[in-house]
Amino acid sequence: MSGEHALVDTKGKFVQVVKDGRKRNDIEWLPGRILLSNKRLVLATNQGKRTIALSKLTSVTASQMNQQLAQVDGYVKLQAGRDAWLVSPQDSETFEEELYKTLLDQIVILVKHPALKGGVVTEATWEKARFKIDEEQKDTVNIAISSGTFVELDIDDVGTVEQKQKEVRGKERPLLEVEHTIDGTSVETHISGSPRHVSLIGGLVRQGEQRNAADDVNLSPEETQVLMALYSGISPFKIPDFVDMDIDEVEAVYDRLMEADILEPVRTRREVQLEARGRSIAGDAIADQ
Repeated sequence: MSGEHALVDTKGKFVQVVKDGRKRNDIEWLPGRILLSNKRLVLATNQGKRTIALSKLTSVTASQMNQQLAQVDGYVKLQAGRDAWLVSPQDSETFEEELYKTLLDQIVILVKHPALKGGVVTEATWEKARFKIDEEQKDTVNIAISSGTFVELDIDDVGTVEQKQKEVRGKERPLLEVEHTIDGTSVETHISGSPRHVSLIGGLVRQGEQRNAADDVNLSPEETQVLMALYSGISPFKIPDFVDMDIDEVEAVYDRLMEADILEPVRTRREVQLEARGRSIAGDAIADQ
């Protein structure tokens, strides 16, 4: 192919799990060679090879090991129309980075930022923006908005991601509502574009949501109150008065939440900020009010 160049050449395992819209039952990992270029992915074995054009990919999802597919530590699920493959390269980190960079780097999208700040709707409007995978910082994407705003989105900082269908600039479009932080304050950045681009970006940022999932966390009413107050932008120093609790009680709550990786200390003992996991819990608690 004209202008084609290699990005990754590694060994690994792969298997087609959906063919022509039908899930396959005879799943068997095939060892072989995995070659990724800026145009296509080639999965090669001694018996032959399968070529997948990157332009046909509609979804990319990185997954951890599960019991049914326990022969590998992790894999990437690739969807192309009515077909789907699981690919488990030896150099998985480089493979995922190069794949997402090739698919998403420098695409033009629509962004509303911040659509929410501290849980409160802002007056932000939809603007064109350029999406860029950071060359230096792993798991970071940069969004340059046409009005001059620059958003640095750390995937590990993503608390929740919701995909919806809404009217954007007078047209029904898919969009992502991505919760993260800026200067310690919870914000939502809304991203829209073509269905393919929204799906691919969703697969990338959901990696952070999965790492920070708030499953199996049982909080006391006092702990939930503190989380909701922090999520709303209340200063850690004003929390005792805001939630009507003694300073010692609040500090004890901070200690328990830090042990659960829901809060992280910033400078002094009483200054803390929400981790992505904590923001996910607080956001759910506020929604339930």
